[in-house]
Amino acid sequence: MSNFYPDHLIDLCHFMDIVPAVNQVETHVFFQQVEARKYMDELDVRHMSWGPLAEGKNGFFTNETLATIGAKHGKTGPQVALRYLLQRGVIVIPKSVHKERMAQNLQLFDFTLTYAEMTEILKLDTTQPVIMPSHHDPEITKMFMGFAPRG
Repeated sequence: MSNFYPDHLIDLCHFMDIVPAVNQVETHVFFQQVEARKYMDELDVRHMSWGPLAEGKNGFFTNETLATIGAKHGKTGPQVALRYLLQRGVIVIPKSVHKERMAQNLQLFDFTLTYAEMTEILKLDTTQPVIMPSHHDPEITKMFMGFAPRG
């Protein structure tokens, strides 16, 4: 399933015989879903990122923290960001149309981030969506649903 925030996830899991296996939500270094993740873990629902590269927003590709950590490992900032999510147990499927970036996105298993590096990346979390407005906004929900008033 996609975009189930904790309140709706709890409701869904309570009333379903089969709990969803995966919840795909906006997750990247700027919106890490730390609180939502607690509920996914409690409900045994795997956390999957959509937009793990933040669609390049917030200066993602030039972020100094990611670049500095990457330089220590001989990796790019985006590789560091993807590795960070993997080390947190988040499923990532990065999107790219560039063959060289696709190859880079697969080179995540020959290094490990230290506790100190993980802590530095955690500080990038704004706790707010960056790619998409909040799904808790009723006007956004109406837009997604193509809502038209009755009458």
